[in-house]
Amino acid sequence: MLDGRVERHTKQLTDGDTAMSTITDPPAGSFRISMLLNDTRYRSYTFQAIALVGLIIAFVFLGGNLSRNLADAGLRISYSFLGSPSGYDINQTLIPYTSQSTHLSAAFVGILNTLLVAFLACIMATIFGVLAGVLRLSNNWLVSKLMAFYVEIFRNIPVLIWIIIIFTIMTQVMPGPREFRGDDATSSMVFDLFAFTNRGVYIPGPFFTNGFGEEGNGGLNWVLVLGVLVASFFGARAMNARADRAQEATGVRPNTTWTNLAIWLLPLVVLCFILGLQWDIPELKGFNFKGGIKMGGPLIALWFALSIYTGAFIAENVRAGIQAVSEGQTEAAAALGLRPRRITSLVVLPQALRVIIPPLISQFLNITKNSSLAIAVGYADVTATLGGITLNQTGRAIECVLLLMLFYLTISLLISMFMNLYNNSVKLKER
Repeated sequence: MLDGRVERHTKQLTDGDTAMSTITDPPAGSFRISMLLNDTRYRSYTFQAIALVGLIIAFVFLGGNLSRNLADAGLRISYSFLGSPSGYDINQTLIPYTSQSTHLSAAFVGILNTLLVAFLACIMATIFGVLAGVLRLSNNWLVSKLMAFYVEIFRNIPVLIWIIIIFTIMTQVMPGPREFRGDDATSSMVFDLFAFTNRGVYIPGPFFTNGFGEEGNGGLNWVLVLGVLVASFFGARAMNARADRAQEATGVRPNTTWTNLAIWLLPLVVLCFILGLQWDIPELKGFNFKGGIKMGGPLIALWFALSIYTGAFIAENVRAGIQAVSEGQTEAAAALGLRPRRITSLVVLPQALRVIIPPLISQFLNITKNSSLAIAVGYADVTATLGGITLNQTGRAIECVLLLMLFYLTISLLISMFMNLYNNSVKLKER
């Protein structure tokens, strides 16, 4: 003790040796300016505040310097060009668009195309990665080696090469529309519903006969469908939470399989019946297929290339997550009489997700950013529209690049946020 103001605390260590640690608290008293540097309670905050102020000053200086230099060069940042007609066509659009639409509309088309291929690639890459990661740990020698071959081949060759390879196969190997014509046609539609051609894949397209909008095809119909799916998600979640509480109280979990199936399907089926859901089947008319939904060759090439390439990395993440679970966990579960499938779903995967999800977030971000390689096969993503044709036509390089940076930054932050929320929801919680 020093004047009754200093306390010394000791802690017994349990690693086999006994040691002493001393924690000294600063004397209590009124706050003084000198404590910002001399007191350990405030010193770190002081340095952080100084660093933050310095960073703000640096950004303000650089921004002002850039603005002055642009003004001296006769360049002024303006986004008025977004309201001018674009003057170019886009081969695949998710919203109405013509060459007389504005550059802003062209940018939105590119954004939607980017989000579409990123969403599809994230789903398929996850499926490929999970299957390959689990099968690589199979006791079957042939299966494990085939998965190892897949991982090592696809992850060690640049994704751009895979994009070009798949696009070349589609355009050179797949049959043309004329090969589907006539009695002696060399190709035919799959189940009379799907047409695989060198121009793309044609699939049935849904439309509504009793919905909102012109001929029932207004966007409000799909908003209603999405709303029903969201409501079903929360309903199924509430049902599963209720089953969890019942299991904790009684030790027996109620069977919720059919209830969840009804929650998901019944509202959707009823809504589709009310809106008059119909399917537009592709048909060969003239020199090409008409009707349905066309998935162009560039979209398919980019989609599959990103999926199989990133799936190889996800497979390694899955393998690492499963191997991170101690074998004692599975042995204990087996000793309790659990079957292998239940061991995997109830013991291994919940613990493996803690290791799998953080690197999985990085892979989803890589898919989103690698989608900018779509320009290699002529897919009109946001890099091709806003960062390509629009930039060249208007000469607004700074504005277009800033918008591209803002888009990719926003999407990346949103993906990280939602995946981190999911990570927090599935992590193991101590009771």
